Amino acid sequence: MSGGELVRNARIRTPGVPHPNPLPEGEGTSPNPLPEGEGTAREWQLFVGNRDYYGFSFKWIAESEIIAVSHPCDVLRLERREKGALIGLPVSLYAPHLGDLPAGDERFDERLSHLLSECGARWKAIRRIERGQIGAINAQLENLRLQRRTLERRNLPDAAPELTEIDRRVAALTEAYEELAAQVRELRSQQQESTLTLQLLSGQRETLPLGDIKGRLYPNRLSGAQRVGHFCLNGWRFLTEEPRNANTEGGIFPALFGTFVMTLLLSIVVMPFGVVAAVYLREYARQGLFVRLVRIAVNNLAGVPSIVFGVFGLGFFVYTTGGALDSLFFRDRLPTPTFGTGGVLWASLTLALMTVPVVIVATEEGLAAVPRGMREASLACGASQWQTVQRVVLPAASPGMLTGLILAMARGAGEVAPLMLVGVVKLAPSLPLDGLYPFIHLERKFMHLGFHIYDLGFQSPDSEAAQPMVFATTLLLIVLVVMLNLARILIRERLRKVHARRFDVHYRILLVPDYEHGQDCAARHFD
Repeated sequence: MSGGELVRNARIRTPGVPHPNPLPEGEGTSPNPLPEGEGTAREWQLFVGNRDYYGFSFKWIAESEIIAVSHPCDVLRLERREKGALIGLPVSLYAPHLGDLPAGDERFDERLSHLLSECGARWKAIRRIERGQIGAINAQLENLRLQRRTLERRNLPDAAPELTEIDRRVAALTEAYEELAAQVRELRSQQQESTLTLQLLSGQRETLPLGDIKGRLYPNRLSGAQRVGHFCLNGWRFLTEEPRNANTEGGIFPALFGTFVMTLLLSIVVMPFGVVAAVYLREYARQGLFVRLVRIAVNNLAGVPSIVFGVFGLGFFVYTTGGALDSLFFRDRLPTPTFGTGGVLWASLTLALMTVPVVIVATEEGLAAVPRGMREASLACGASQWQTVQRVVLPAASPGMLTGLILAMARGAGEVAPLMLVGVVKLAPSLPLDGLYPFIHLERKFMHLGFHIYDLGFQSPDSEAAQPMVFATTLLLIVLVVMLNLARILIRERLRKVHARRFDVHYRILLVPDYEHGQDCAARHFD
């Protein structure tokens, strides 16, 4: 066997085939005894790549069927921009200014690296033109189309000059668009000029344009340090690149960025509402039947299944609120909805509604932990109730408030079910933040780490190829949640120590009048 990459070593039972090297008793066997005549065998799972040629990416081979194992140094693994990895033996390299260069030539690897660098630079130029300049032109054309539609709908008698100006600008933008499109076509044609011929492990030869190759690697030539460096490079690409090949390759940056933006918006919304509600219930509301019922409702709201919040968000935020916004401010774009469909704004509000009970309960517990004597001492020195709440109670309760906020962020970052109804998608072509006016696009759909895991694990057309992405994304999400909880613990302990020292000093200031200077203690403390 050659050219395969050992991914996992598994032990299986092969009925009727005793293994030549059976495992020790009790190791790698099923808890149920095997029938007589059966042995314990070992299988290797090899990543063979070339799915578009073989029809599969992985192959299981029984160890008893392996005659020899070798590691040829010439095996080349190509990372393609589409269709996954391609593994084979290089045969020749062709470029217009170079001609055919056989793989045995000493200049082969140098020329291949140089040509791939040129193709990578052209690819970045194509992406920059398409997403930057052409994207800006398309946005301007769409705005002009909406302006024309508005003028035609109003049917104003003096709208002819404005329509003429719109037509002139559209013609100019269309001409610029055609020029940029011609540049892109020229760059794409240059991407197809240089080719690489490989011999697959099945024996057939294939010629691949270098423009379709993202990177190349000789796995069996790497030293230990090079393997570590390659692993770190892949980790960086995993965090910063976009997904490819039905999300089974590439990175998770759009999902990571979408999760960050949604969690940030969730925090901005849930913190004020949760703290205000908790302060009112604990400090201002008259304790009675109504307050008890509100607390019961809040506690019950925390136990409602998340999918129920998703249905509510779809009905209230998306259809009702979003539809009303479209009717009032985006009438010219109808029937295409702007806010009347799922987006990062509605997803954030839905999760904020779901997590606000966590903030309320945690903040109330923090407020209840503030000693009553601190409030009475502050009020006795002439401070108003709001001054007492603002400068004494809230700082002392800040650890509990931050605990509620971080718990809400951690829960929101891991939720999936409600997001499936209010804005998350498998692949988002544009991020919620970009360089196009108004720069922040809260109406756009987005990607999310939790949904990315679900999509790869249960909806991927190639489940085996998606397994590494599933495991890596799951590990990243777990690390993020653990980091949030560790930050909660550290910040809470830090604030507790700071406020313990601070209020110990404040107690002495409040309880010991300054007879020497004749100042009123309340004036000294609250001015």
